[in-house]
Amino acid sequence: MTSASQMLGMILGFAENDARVRAVMLNGSRANPNVTPDIFGDFDIVYLVSELESFKRQPTWIDCFGERMILQLPNDFGANSPTDSYAYLIQLTDGNRIDLTLKTRAFTPDSLSVLLLDKDRNQPSLPAPSEQDYLPVPPTQKAYFEGCNEFWWVAPYVAKGLWRKEIIHAQQHLEILRRQLLQMLEWQLGIQTGFCVPLGKSGKYYRQHMGQAAWELLLETYSSASVKNIWSALLAACRLFRTTALNVARAFEFAYPMQDDSRITAYLRHIRELPDNAQAIY
Repeated sequence: MTSASQMLGMILGFAENDARVRAVMLNGSRANPNVTPDIFGDFDIVYLVSELESFKRQPTWIDCFGERMILQLPNDFGANSPTDSYAYLIQLTDGNRIDLTLKTRAFTPDSLSVLLLDKDRNQPSLPAPSEQDYLPVPPTQKAYFEGCNEFWWVAPYVAKGLWRKEIIHAQQHLEILRRQLLQMLEWQLGIQTGFCVPLGKSGKYYRQHMGQAAWELLLETYSSASVKNIWSALLAACRLFRTTALNVARAFEFAYPMQDDSRITAYLRHIRELPDNAQAIY
């Protein structure tokens, strides 16, 4: 595997030798002084360039970074791609990954940004990199209510899918429901840490701040593909959501929709106890 210093050397070497590249910035975990990147840490790089078209006409220029395993060009996926930037997401066969974005206009770097090269000496000086832009944000009352409403609205979809033995339908809606659970957990962990500690993407650092019982209950919400196990996961999610949402409500003096919780919980029990041959009354 090409070392991190060698990889950065190639990234900077290309920029230094190509007149179109005017500045280089490093973002993400490798700019974070509180993170020791492991062997899977990406290189999040921004090239500020004079123009884009010549790069796009000859995409093989990225081969200077090594042999590619796979390439993704996200700007080509949508119809409304920005005209002032273009991204190359490059997975190399040696295990390194580079998320390289070309930009033709000045932009506002986030708090985890390091200026590596400035040929024209016109880039603003940056403060020392910090996690400020990646801290959890306290909920508004509206966001809290909408999260609770979505959770309890979606829960019956899971239950009805299970009664119908529609496993994929049930699992897909369990994932929608879990997104609200993870958001509520983020708010609770934000309360515990004073909203001063980053929690990472997709709950990356949740375990470090959760009690063991809550962590194990969260893991129970991930099930194998059987009706019995998905039911267990759904009910575990409901228990954890209720406890967490009540904690958040107390901290911010929000009103938890207990009536929604009680009615939907009773409805879930009803669906679970329905015989397979239950018929509608017309």
